[in-house]
Amino acid sequence: MVKEKPDLSFWQIWNMCFGFLGIQFGFALQNANVSRIFQTLGAEMDTIPLLWIAGPVTGLIVQPIVGHFSDKTWTRLGRRRPYFLYGAMVTSLALIAMPNSGALWMAAGMLWIMDAAINVSMEPFRAFVGDNLPKRQQAKGYAMQSFFIGIGAVVASMLPWILAKFGVSNEAPAGSIPDTVRYAFYAGAAVLFAAVGWTVYRSREYSPQQLAEFEAQQHGERHQSVRRVAAEYRRSAFGWLTPGALATAVIYLWGWDPQLYILSIALMAFGLIQFYVAQRRAGNNGDNGVTTVMDDLFAMPTAMKQLAVVQFFSWFALFAMWIYTTAAVTGVHFGSSDPSSAAYNEGANWVGVLFAAYNGFSALAAMVIPVMVRHWGLRKAHLVNLLLGAAGLASFMVISDPTLLLVAMVGVGFAWASILSLPYAMLAGCLPAAKMGVYMGIFNFFIVIPQLLAASVLGLILRMGFDNQPIYALGIGAVSLVIAGFAALRVSQNGATVAQRASAS
Repeated sequence: MVKEKPDLSFWQIWNMCFGFLGIQFGFALQNANVSRIFQTLGAEMDTIPLLWIAGPVTGLIVQPIVGHFSDKTWTRLGRRRPYFLYGAMVTSLALIAMPNSGALWMAAGMLWIMDAAINVSMEPFRAFVGDNLPKRQQAKGYAMQSFFIGIGAVVASMLPWILAKFGVSNEAPAGSIPDTVRYAFYAGAAVLFAAVGWTVYRSREYSPQQLAEFEAQQHGERHQSVRRVAAEYRRSAFGWLTPGALATAVIYLWGWDPQLYILSIALMAFGLIQFYVAQRRAGNNGDNGVTTVMDDLFAMPTAMKQLAVVQFFSWFALFAMWIYTTAAVTGVHFGSSDPSSAAYNEGANWVGVLFAAYNGFSALAAMVIPVMVRHWGLRKAHLVNLLLGAAGLASFMVISDPTLLLVAMVGVGFAWASILSLPYAMLAGCLPAAKMGVYMGIFNFFIVIPQLLAASVLGLILRMGFDNQPIYALGIGAVSLVIAGFAALRVSQNGATVAQRASAS
């Protein structure tokens, strides 16, 4: 009886990854246009990071929960595909509604809904590769996902600019969203649902029993979770609750920036979750999704803990870029901060082109990165790519011609492609099949936490230290990428060695 996963053909891998084109189409429309929508509806510059916390907060909550339940799901549609399909349906509806928001609070609410639905679809896609492909093909699967991420993001980011070239109105009265943005979001809804639907229709999955057999063949035994006792959770809970409560009191009493509440409340929330687990475990009430996710969080593989630092600084930089590039380019390179002006909207469309460019360069970089890995190894290749990204972001502060910003996007594209693939490659071989979904969700914590930090402190840093000039947020992002690159050199060799062998085969 065959106990090893068979290799899949190129077109089978293509079909199972094609849905990522649609997901990234929606994600790229959001990244390139949400700040523009918020400003158009009257948001002040220093409140935009706070409005952007929808993405990280929903990811923090939704991804591990979806990962946990998708690990345990088995229906006629399979294990992961139900989440692809239903998440895509809600995301498509949110994409249609978002540019029709009549007020800032409506746009912010739709961003929460859109992000939650995108996370429901997106999280199981990473586990989907681990489920369906043998170790020797997983690097190819993640590379295919990166390719579709690049293609989807290129088209989506450029879409308002393309529509303007075809005569669609790029201006609107104060407080209204231009037609170029609205029609781009409508197109995104159709592309997202069609692409995800293709993957759901054309892909198949192994049953939980088959996956258990594959893992038993590879590891000799099934993965067993490590259960922390109630006392451990209780001590840890007070260790998070106390500083969170003190920080909240200080922010309130001293009248500090309200955005800092994001951090203090997050500390308390993590402490309260652990206190809940401690109480449940002390009462012998059995495990549920929350207790299981918390046990798995504290039992992470060593390589995953080390990669947490790399991910933290990488995604802090990316969030800074996504939030502030529109304001930086329109204000510095196009000379306007008025969302109703022609210059501002021309600059905002150019940001869409720049975002399309870095995603296009990332698709090309995905072909070069395997060569870099073969010559330098995973860790050094990731360092080089992140340094290229840092150079790209820093160059925004010295380049005056907006056309030349396309050159800066080459470095950003290499960093983006590397961030989307090499950290996952470093984890190859470390994650048990039965926990693939939940650990991919937990890994998202280290993408979400830096975004929450950026949302809470970037506006304050710019206001206090840089005269509220958004261009300096890109410089801060450059420094963050440098730190992430050198942190990659500290990642355990074991996980990297396994992944490198898989990449080379």
